[in-house]
Amino acid sequence: MELQAKPAKVGVLSCSGESEPEGTITRNAVRLVMEKYYPGVAVSLCLPLYLAGDGGEREFSKKYPVITVDGCEKACAKLSTEKYSGEVEYSIDIRRLLAEWGIKNKLSRSRPGELEWEITERVAGEIVSIIDKLVSEGKIEVQDTPGQ
Repeated sequence: MELQAKPAKVGVLSCSGESEPEGTITRNAVRLVMEKYYPGVAVSLCLPLYLAGDGGEREFSKKYPVITVDGCEKACAKLSTEKYSGEVEYSIDIRRLLAEWGIKNKLSRSRPGELEWEITERVAGEIVSIIDKLVSEGKIEVQDTPGQ
């Protein structure tokens, strides 16, 4: 019997909403995870391409674990993944997190300040925790995580 290798990547599909500050926070948090915490492991998927029927995006989501990060309750990233590729491993709803964290301040989408960057770091931390959990559960195998 041939052993199948565990995936060494995880897809992260973020909100593409430009009209809400939470959409900007999701995209910035995913970039942070990809560049600082899990480079080469966390892979960003493009929601517009995904929705337009791009085979590469959808196939990746069928082969690798996917975390969706939505900016609002519409959950476009989560629902599109479930519709076209199957269940997501984990889903994050930024507005739910903000409520849990007690953040009620009005956020800016066009001029992010200290609060928006603080929230971005916290959301990135949530994504990192999920990836850590996927590693500990044996759902992905990570050889080297220089950002950790």
